[in-house]
Amino acid sequence: MVLTIAVVVAVLVAISRGMAGSARTLDTLVGATSRVEGGDYSTRVEPPARGWRSVRQLVRGFNTMVERLQRDEDQRRTLLNDVSHELRTPLSVIAGNVEAMIDGVHPADETHLTAILDEARVMERLIDDLRTVALSEAGTLTLHKEPTDLDLLVEEVARSFEGSAGSAGVTVRADVPTDLPILDVDPVRIREVLANLVANGVRHTPSGGTVVVRGEVAGGNVVLHVTDTGPGIDPELLPHVFDRFAKGAGSTGSGLGLAIARNLVVAHGGELVVEATGSAGSTFRVTLPT
Repeated sequence: MVLTIAVVVAVLVAISRGMAGSARTLDTLVGATSRVEGGDYSTRVEPPARGWRSVRQLVRGFNTMVERLQRDEDQRRTLLNDVSHELRTPLSVIAGNVEAMIDGVHPADETHLTAILDEARVMERLIDDLRTVALSEAGTLTLHKEPTDLDLLVEEVARSFEGSAGSAGVTVRADVPTDLPILDVDPVRIREVLANLVANGVRHTPSGGTVVVRGEVAGGNVVLHVTDTGPGIDPELLPHVFDRFAKGAGSTGSGLGLAIARNLVVAHGGELVVEATGSAGSTFRVTLPT
């Protein structure tokens, strides 16, 4: 009897301590929620050492939620800064040309109007690219998947560069086996990925060089390698090559191409990485699950 009473007392004490610890944690959560509501995303709550499991799960869920909010807020601020910086150049060119025409410094002829039109198109492409980046990073990009023959798709991409690459003295070639499995992908988006990688390779390959798209099946995945014979990627740029607005010296692009390509591949459940880079050129590897 005495032993039973002692056990009951011990259980009651443990329960009361757990209730007290959980109550204090819930009070802390209420205060932390108020701070988050006010925009303080650095707020975290220490999980209780003891107490109800549901309360500990609630604390972990709260901390995870705030971490995501903080990450999203950091990305939003970075994106706004980057967009402001990238739009400033074309807007300055447009404003400068228009002001020069108004002041009579330049005539409103085809040459000067074409320069304005070109900058407007740069802004248009930038806005389209930013929209794609935003949708893909938010996980809300709609994919229109259908059974796709990748070897035909790669061949079409290679042929589409015959004109522009040929004028630059660069050969674009597809080396993809015809027995690759049919993949359920969005052909428009995968074409965009490959075109982006090939265009990047052509842009950085000197006359007489080549850009080759190879394909294979490895580890239950379809793997595409886009290899160029350019000078390779600057080691300082390499860790940031997939970041938004990352550009090498002398680059004339928006700096969004590789970020978009990686996001589109990830949206398909795949992976895009730099496989090799050096004086003999660079290789990007696209892995798509079968």
